[in-house]
Amino acid sequence: MTKALIWGSMAVGCVIGSSPAAGQSPSERDTAGVERALLDRYCVVCHNDKAKTANLSLEKLDLTTAGDNPELWEKVVRKLRAGVMPPPGMRRPPLAEYQGLRDWLETEIDRKAVGRLNPGSIGLHRLNRTEYSSVISDLLDLEVDTTTLLPPDDSARGFDNVAGSLTISPTLLEAYTTAAARIARMAVGYWKTPTESAFIAPGDTSQNEHIEGLPLGTRGGMLVHHSFPADGEYKFSIQNFGLGKYVPGEQLELLIDGERVHLFDYVGVGLTQGMQGEADGSLDITIPVKAGTHTVGAAFLAANYRPSLDLIRQYERKSLENNSIPQLQYYPAIGLLRIQGPFHPMRPESSPSMRKVFTCRPSEASEEEACAKDILRTLARRAYRRPPTSGDLERLMSFYQQGRRDGQFEDGVELALRRILASPQFLVRAEKEPASLPAGQPYRVSDLELASRLSFFLWSSIPDDLLISLASQAKLHNPAVLEQQVRRMLVDPRSERLVENFGDQLLYLRNLPATSPDGVFYPNWDDELRKGFRRETELLLESIVREDRSVVDLLTADYTFLNERLARHYGIPNIYGSEFRRVALGPELDYRRGLLGQGSFLSVTWVQNFRTSPVKRGVWVLENILGTPPPEPPPNVPPLEDTKGGGQKILTLREQMTMHRKNEPCASCHKLMDPIGFALENFDADATWRTKQGGDGGVVIDASAELWDGTKVNGPVELRKALVGYSPQFVRMITEKLMTYGVGRGVEYYDMPVIRSIVRDAEKNNYRFSSLLLGVIESAPFQMRTKTRESSN
Repeated sequence: MTKALIWGSMAVGCVIGSSPAAGQSPSERDTAGVERALLDRYCVVCHNDKAKTANLSLEKLDLTTAGDNPELWEKVVRKLRAGVMPPPGMRRPPLAEYQGLRDWLETEIDRKAVGRLNPGSIGLHRLNRTEYSSVISDLLDLEVDTTTLLPPDDSARGFDNVAGSLTISPTLLEAYTTAAARIARMAVGYWKTPTESAFIAPGDTSQNEHIEGLPLGTRGGMLVHHSFPADGEYKFSIQNFGLGKYVPGEQLELLIDGERVHLFDYVGVGLTQGMQGEADGSLDITIPVKAGTHTVGAAFLAANYRPSLDLIRQYERKSLENNSIPQLQYYPAIGLLRIQGPFHPMRPESSPSMRKVFTCRPSEASEEEACAKDILRTLARRAYRRPPTSGDLERLMSFYQQGRRDGQFEDGVELALRRILASPQFLVRAEKEPASLPAGQPYRVSDLELASRLSFFLWSSIPDDLLISLASQAKLHNPAVLEQQVRRMLVDPRSERLVENFGDQLLYLRNLPATSPDGVFYPNWDDELRKGFRRETELLLESIVREDRSVVDLLTADYTFLNERLARHYGIPNIYGSEFRRVALGPELDYRRGLLGQGSFLSVTWVQNFRTSPVKRGVWVLENILGTPPPEPPPNVPPLEDTKGGGQKILTLREQMTMHRKNEPCASCHKLMDPIGFALENFDADATWRTKQGGDGGVVIDASAELWDGTKVNGPVELRKALVGYSPQFVRMITEKLMTYGVGRGVEYYDMPVIRSIVRDAEKNNYRFSSLLLGVIESAPFQMRTKTRESSN
């Protein structure tokens, strides 16, 4: 369905059932007969009334009415688009006939969909934890760690911003109320009660190398962001120093915003410059700090270059991690940073959040009411994502007056701000349905609602003043104005959240922190490597967004982003320093091109911490490149390690898997998944390149495979080239994910004509990211919704 058809339906009132093509010509009926014969020859052998494989029978379905049953035929189209049906080992039609059936089905579905506009609906859309943090940052210029304030959110359809999964419970409301009080108090700059925050380094944090963000000439340590609620004194405690042995000449520095505030002479457990530490080896210092969010760092000066005597030769990590083999520790290590305060707090004269909140300052008592109303009007406009009504302001002023009676002007503003942050208008995005429209009818959302959809899509946050102003003037839905605003928002730094929140979930990067292989098998692994894997992929996606490249470059990019740590792990020379930079991948590094050569994908698809998993890698490709996830495995399937050969011969991984999948129901799915994983076996579980399984004395890896469509490949380069042949399906998958994330609901069968329209239009522009993004934003599902309830009288 083209945009013209979509908006043409909108222009005439989106009347459902007004299909312009109610009947079929004789030639169309003849075509349906040809496609019916193709189905009978190649598909009905499994999908018949008797076998009903996958609970699907195509035996008696009338193809002349295929467009009237889109829910079923969209399932067929998806399998055909990915090329996974007929399954491996079954006869396949000639490619031209195969593609002809697929295209004909899509055309029939799209033709009937023209008069059946269904943009879908979502219910109340609560702010998730990530959005809440972004909104507080934009509204109040205050960075808060929401993981300490709010519980994690459930995910659905791969994302944590899907409205249906964002439920509201009494416990959650209580957490929001508590968070509102804490944040309001921090924002106005008067925090009276000391608090404590503890930051723990991951167990495999590098302690011998420089950590990005800390000064050059340091090694190991920690770097954290912390919100200091008020001017005052704060106590900093640094703990965990390995086995606590005396190490002459070691010095440790504490930094705030990159500036050294104290230098410790480390002389063993508990002893510093004239200060007695705690029994567990704490280095303590109390210093004054101004209110606001600051970067706090702690690191040792890199003055000790003696060789390590560890029995396990880890790459650059030491004894923070418990390990089955004991180690000798000659480098003290930082494992915990504790910040307590404020002690002796003072109301600051100014802070970033105070400048954001107090847009005026009364010079005398008679000016307080007017100033308070101006402050609250500005805050409510942004927080409620619309101009506040007189009723809104009246309620907020009543809270201000209550707080002012019990304290000062700032106390009144604080109480009213607390009310804003705990209000349903702030916490929930609710779209008002028109009373005059019957249930089931589609309608355009208001410009203010469109502004919220747009800002939460691209910024994970509230609209800015310009968006709200344009929406208030009913200008935002104008296509030219809308496109201009989208392009403006994409160059804004806040669009980095699209990469972080959409990209990290799309590509499973949020799973990396839980990835921790066994140090005996993978001694080169550490937290810096884990962070490097994540940053490499984020920067690749960011380059595609910022440079408006083709999304297919996610598979084929001839460049990547590396720092010294990651380059050394990949075996790429002449990259120095902790900063990431763009690196061209020449012919000798062809196997590293695109996602399939990156450690983020390769390391989240291993199994049991000590070997690769061809199955998991195959599933990842089927789901995230071809958009056809396999069914869940049947219950009680034995793990691979329980599968034994007939004799004492040590089986290769491929041989073990061949035995594992000998019988149904395993065989049919593994024929799809396993060949993909076998072609990637040259990549070890930690993403290093290998030619043998089990080290230099092991078995030579066989990376040859025959894919589901009969294509023979050998290694990751040939696999990538085979997958590029399915680029249109990959683009459809990305578009579906963008739609899911942008609208806040899963893509359904009735959305597929719109998805196909977006992809067809984007193909004319080489599938550039902006083409897909604008296609989603300009579509009916993004700008419209279907009324769900009849209006009450």
